[in-house]
Amino acid sequence: MKIDYYEVLGVTRGCDEKVLKSAFRKLAMRYHPDRNPGDAESERRFKEIGEAYEVLKDPQKRAAYDRYGHAAFENSGHGNTAGFSGGFADIFEDIFGEMMGARHRRADGRERGADLSYNMEITLEDAYSGKTMQIRVPTSIICDTCNGSGAKKGTELITCKKCHGIGRVRAAQGFFSIERTCPTCHGRGKMVDAPCPKCRGQGRIEEERNLSVNVPSGVEDGTRLRLSGEGQAGVRGGPNGDLYIFLSISTHEFFQRDGADLYCHVPISMVTAALGGQFEISTLDGTKNHVKIPEGTQNGRQFCLKRKGMPMLRQKMTGDLYIQVIVETPQNLTRRQHELLQEFNKISNHENSPQSHGFFARMKEFFEGISSN
Repeated sequence: MKIDYYEVLGVTRGCDEKVLKSAFRKLAMRYHPDRNPGDAESERRFKEIGEAYEVLKDPQKRAAYDRYGHAAFENSGHGNTAGFSGGFADIFEDIFGEMMGARHRRADGRERGADLSYNMEITLEDAYSGKTMQIRVPTSIICDTCNGSGAKKGTELITCKKCHGIGRVRAAQGFFSIERTCPTCHGRGKMVDAPCPKCRGQGRIEEERNLSVNVPSGVEDGTRLRLSGEGQAGVRGGPNGDLYIFLSISTHEFFQRDGADLYCHVPISMVTAALGGQFEISTLDGTKNHVKIPEGTQNGRQFCLKRKGMPMLRQKMTGDLYIQVIVETPQNLTRRQHELLQEFNKISNHENSPQSHGFFARMKEFFEGISSN
């Protein structure tokens, strides 16, 4: 007794074509004979999956099956090998093309070159202003002796004997007949008889290339730049791959970055914090800016310099620079300095240190209240 086709594919009767195809692809990939060599059960499941999909993907056959079940096809000859050798070739090529190594291979056997990646470290100043940088990248390029054909100069490619120049072969896979890229000539239809001595028939040679990289203003750490066609040369005259450059920004001595904003910690003396004053700070745009410190400035206070941060990538906007002051406690005091500070401490009151006085007063009140209860 045959299993219900919907159960075979694991879908509901009302599912649409997209769901049906997705279920078929997953199951066919799982039970394909190439992935399960010698496994009779996988081969049987593979046949069932193909048979079920062949019926359900066709609206007329699906309608007949929904009404009459398997009886609709008992005398139709459905299920023989010929029934699957035509329309399924394209879909199996789509499903198993990547598994067979033909993801970037064209019908004529030309194959796109691999993409390359390059890690580049730049400074925060480079990210701020933008810069054109020179790099050396090891890659493969088209052999200039054979112009990428792989054949020795003066010789010609010969017709592949396995596919007779077609570039594809038909192979039986149990219940199915599947057309694949020729494994001998890799879909080219022709083969190298006398290899080029320089590239040994590969059509490509290894070489380091000098490239200019334009780093735009405002890039962030982890930005990816793409140089089209600067990857490895394609196989058998295929197009070149791309080069992807991943940027990392080195740690800056003074500034920390958060998006388009910059942050800087500036130590100031206790006297400057108490009496007020100012200091000068240089920014990434090359200017010097004066920051005024009001009297009684507390540790950790921030000051903002508008539009002195980082430019935003491909936008006419700039972030801000935030300066946080760190009040430095005096060290290595002389005897006279000790005397002056002790004298100041004697004449100071809670108005000079309101946060400190208020904190201890609240703590005392809090614990006295607990004790009284």
